[in-house]
Amino acid sequence: MTSKASNDTVDKVIADFWFDPLCPWAWMTSRWMLEVEKVRPVEVRWHVMSLSVLNEDRLEELPDEYRALLKDAWAPVRVAIAAQQLHGDEVLGALYTALGTRFHNRGEGASREAIAGALEEAGLPASLLEYADSDKYDTELRASHKEGIDKVGQEVGTPVIAVPGEDGEQIAFFGPVVTPAPQGEAAAKLWDGTLLVASTPGFYEIKRTRTKGPDFSNLA
Repeated sequence: MTSKASNDTVDKVIADFWFDPLCPWAWMTSRWMLEVEKVRPVEVRWHVMSLSVLNEDRLEELPDEYRALLKDAWAPVRVAIAAQQLHGDEVLGALYTALGTRFHNRGEGASREAIAGALEEAGLPASLLEYADSDKYDTELRASHKEGIDKVGQEVGTPVIAVPGEDGEQIAFFGPVVTPAPQGEAAAKLWDGTLLVASTPGFYEIKRTRTKGPDFSNLA
């Protein structure tokens, strides 16, 4: 896979990215991917997945605080999938940016007010907020979630990234989990390294204990 920094003359690689708007780590990774688009011939294609769907069969095993978070997590993904179904795939990137900026950078959380503000910023109808408590598009939400999670297995979460490999097979992985979001050449180096290890046959995991939480200080 090419590592040229110029995007002018090279066919872009599509990087499919599955996110839950409520996850701060997916948010961090998504901002890194926007940096990658600037320094590598990559185009991100956004998809919705759901931590609530992922964990619905093991709620009794989870701490009360996380169960409460998963209950709140339904509204943003339902609004996002409704926006995609009614207004097209192309609206997801802007909506995710608006939601994530309010939820994480500004610390507003997944309130109805934050979602309404995000819809306005993304140029989408306020009426989409009605889907926050509706299961109308849950079938589509579950299908989108399944498409992403099936690429990496049930033992991970969000984000999931998938890119085409040189042999025609997709390279898919969870993460990377990183803070703060690398920028410039640092973003390029992480992308190149992530693809290198993820494309190695039989490679599954690199991990170390997190010693700090998400750092949004370098995000607008």
